[in-house]
Amino acid sequence: MNQAADAGDLLDRLGELILARRQADPDKSYVARLFAKGEDAMLKKVGEEATEFVLAAKGGERAQIVYEAADLWFHVLVALGAHGIAPREVLAELARREGVSGLQEFASRSAAARPSDTP
Repeated sequence: MNQAADAGDLLDRLGELILARRQADPDKSYVARLFAKGEDAMLKKVGEEATEFVLAAKGGERAQIVYEAADLWFHVLVALGAHGIAPREVLAELARREGVSGLQEFASRSAAARPSDTP
């Protein structure tokens, strides 16, 4: 199995574990506690982890960057799970974008978001 498939399998397993733990006792499961606190608390945690990742990246210490990236990814997986989105859906979107210029992708999203000129 290639590394990409292994990574996809790991993300799938984490996604399934997160969904399984959402019904657990919040006193015994961090994931259950996040779900019990609700979406706002989950999203706040994503924001906190994103900030910690940015600070680690600015600091330039490789191990700290990896550590904070893992925290961020985990909390994003929790937020995705709250919306019933499997990690494979995000991987499929990344695969769709593979080979597409980032500028081209941005332009297509910007054009789609613009209001039309016709009433």
